Amino acid sequence: MVLAQLGGSISRALAQMSNATVIDDKAFADCLHEIARALLQSDVQIRMVSDMRANIRRAVNLDALPAGTNKRRIIQQAVFAELCNMLDPGKPSFTPTKGKPSVVMFVGLQGSGKTTTCTKYAHYHQLKGFKPSLVCADTFRAGAFDQLKQNATKAKIPYYGSYMESDPVKIAVEGVERFRKEKSDLIIVDTSGRHKQEAALFEEMRQVAEATKPDLVIFVMDGSIGQAAFDQAQAFKQSASVGAVIVTKLDGHAKGGGALSAVAATKSPVVFIGTGEHMQDFEVFDVKPFVSRLLGMGDLSGLVNKIKDAMPADQQPELMQRLIEGTFTLRVFYDLFQNLLNMGPIGQVLSMIPGFRSELMPKGHDKESQAKIKRYMTIMDSMTNAELDSTNPKLMSESRIKRVARGSGRTMKDVTDMLEEYKRIAKVCSKLKKKLPKNMDRNVMNNKDTLNTINNLIPKQLLNQIGGVNPLQSVMKQMGLKT
Repeated sequence: MVLAQLGGSISRALAQMSNATVIDDKAFADCLHEIARALLQSDVQIRMVSDMRANIRRAVNLDALPAGTNKRRIIQQAVFAELCNMLDPGKPSFTPTKGKPSVVMFVGLQGSGKTTTCTKYAHYHQLKGFKPSLVCADTFRAGAFDQLKQNATKAKIPYYGSYMESDPVKIAVEGVERFRKEKSDLIIVDTSGRHKQEAALFEEMRQVAEATKPDLVIFVMDGSIGQAAFDQAQAFKQSASVGAVIVTKLDGHAKGGGALSAVAATKSPVVFIGTGEHMQDFEVFDVKPFVSRLLGMGDLSGLVNKIKDAMPADQQPELMQRLIEGTFTLRVFYDLFQNLLNMGPIGQVLSMIPGFRSELMPKGHDKESQAKIKRYMTIMDSMTNAELDSTNPKLMSESRIKRVARGSGRTMKDVTDMLEEYKRIAKVCSKLKKKLPKNMDRNVMNNKDTLNTINNLIPKQLLNQIGGVNPLQSVMKQMGLKT
């Protein structure tokens, strides 16, 4: 994503410091210098970078640390805390409640992706059990209603607008009243934007807000505009009582750091970020997990939530059981791929794994990885049940490989590559099975010996990076697995 370069630069600065023979004031100063340079290159305001640097220096007194203290960890924690402080306004935004009607008004400049974001916001809540609806009060931009109508129809969300009425206030009021009667519990009002900040825009926003009395006003901001975001966010906040911010277009521009820090400076919390054009390219913005992923520290809780959303709850322990028992067939391999695709963009999923640096997933690689997974799944679709359920794919003769290749429209090399990838992962599962206790309960997570064994299989450096045994145990509990 857009901040991959920033996260990679900060991670490298911390890694270089840890590789130093002695972590003294010079190594610490060099680390801070590299971090400051990375933030400035990402267009974060100079004043904020200076303040952050000073705060980290105050928080870490190397001379006062006891002997044997992990200085790298102390410095990393200070950097983490300061990045969180920079992005966290310290107050939550209004949160819609199912069954209780809420009106959310979207504001922003033209071209920021406001109309698309309205639909993404509605779709996100629709998946959470809400009954959202969309009102197009944008009468300024030609084609605004057509765009909202097309997006809403695709997402199967009720909408309201008019080709004839030119008064945005009247349209907004009529739409809100209609959907209140239809028992919609999340009414989203899309307002007009302009090419630049001007009095007419703010006056129209004020009138629509007075007429509809929204529970929340969300400012949608283009993440590619860098430090110019500060003036924009402040002007909208003063004119429309902005209660939350959504930053868009964070999928291909190197200046996203300035947008995020500038929004944080206005003390309006960022609630979502847009990372692409599709409905699923929409992430909840939670400061600590976001910064954790930025620094390559992962987000285990977020990863578990994605797994739970992608996979029915009753199948999670069963799949884990099959993996650890060593019965890793091609059918299990297929199920893993299916769940991975349901979890969203692969780069986003990988960034939640501790130790993975987002810069290692260059732009375009996501699509290549997804295409490869789909190619493998197509190949497995051409296999027989006996072949999918076999625990010994080495029995796949050349004639069978040729048949599968012909049936899937792929080459024999593609089939062979898929089988090699399967064997590699099966080998890992087999090693795991050998190291587990032989008298293990059928429910694999039912005894603490198993948990300890799994802990021992994870490299100590990685275990320390995710915070020790407790987070691992917490993750297992989240997945419904007893420890």
